[in-house]
Amino acid sequence: MSIRVGIVGISGFGGGEAMRLIASHPFFELVYAAGDGSAGSRLGDRFPGVPAKLTELVIEQWDPMTLPRLDLLFASLPTGTSAEALARVPGAVKIVDVGGDHRYVEGWAYGLADVWPSQIEGHTRVANPGCFPAATLTALAPLLASKLIEPGNIVVDAKTGISGAGRGGADSRFGYAESNENLLPYGLLKHVHMPEMAKTIGRLNGGSAAGLVFTPHLVPMTRGVLATIYCRGRATTGQCLDAARHFYAGRAFVRVTEKPPQTKWATGSNLAFVSYAADPERNLVIAMGVVDNLGKGAAGQAVQNANLMCGLPETTGLDGLPVWP
Repeated sequence: MSIRVGIVGISGFGGGEAMRLIASHPFFELVYAAGDGSAGSRLGDRFPGVPAKLTELVIEQWDPMTLPRLDLLFASLPTGTSAEALARVPGAVKIVDVGGDHRYVEGWAYGLADVWPSQIEGHTRVANPGCFPAATLTALAPLLASKLIEPGNIVVDAKTGISGAGRGGADSRFGYAESNENLLPYGLLKHVHMPEMAKTIGRLNGGSAAGLVFTPHLVPMTRGVLATIYCRGRATTGQCLDAARHFYAGRAFVRVTEKPPQTKWATGSNLAFVSYAADPERNLVIAMGVVDNLGKGAAGQAVQNANLMCGLPETTGLDGLPVWP
């Protein structure tokens, strides 16, 4: 079986990572690549390490009206730039939107694949979660589902590698001289990921997430996300770990660990690591979630979602180990 695949935004970090995963996928065949800045160049010129079968594929200017015959399209575009164009893609083409335009939009499934795989299977339109929500919500889901924490008193302190800002931005904060040996909070009180986290917390617990606080930080590393989440609850550490082990039993990509997780554990993979520390006397639970922001936080989860949409085992093409031992 061959599934004809296209990638829009292939020159960005997320699109390039999707290309890397699809190039070795046993059922996905990359037949279309689009990107504004690199349009007209050969894929082999843009990515010298691609397999020989892909080197001559020409990157096209993105236009939904000139798509070749496709079964599946990955859209990795900046938030705010994909909604109008993707609405013109034929309904028979399955779409995974790695950007932020379709999260909790009617007609689109929210692709938190390790938490709600059954809600993705069979859908033709799936919106990938953001990288911060992927780390945060994977750690919180077992606690919320088991009602071990209060949904209205959650504080998320998250760190991301610079690649989370994307390749195309002209913001000087992301250059080497500015980001090296520097730590930068941003998006205070109004980050674009706040609404999807609040809505998902409400879905998982049935309560309000009105008290949610989320502060992201840029740290001087290339890739990885660590979310440290402070919650109110009388649970013990053991109860939190047991809840996560039960919630993710049989799930291929989530690792529940007693050690505090590290970003290098996930580098280059679709894995998510979660852990917990709790002090019931202080009414305090600390949840921790780690993902690779380009893996589980973007392209890895996108391929996992696409597998579910296409009726394939969700692990197909994603069995590779992290690049750090």
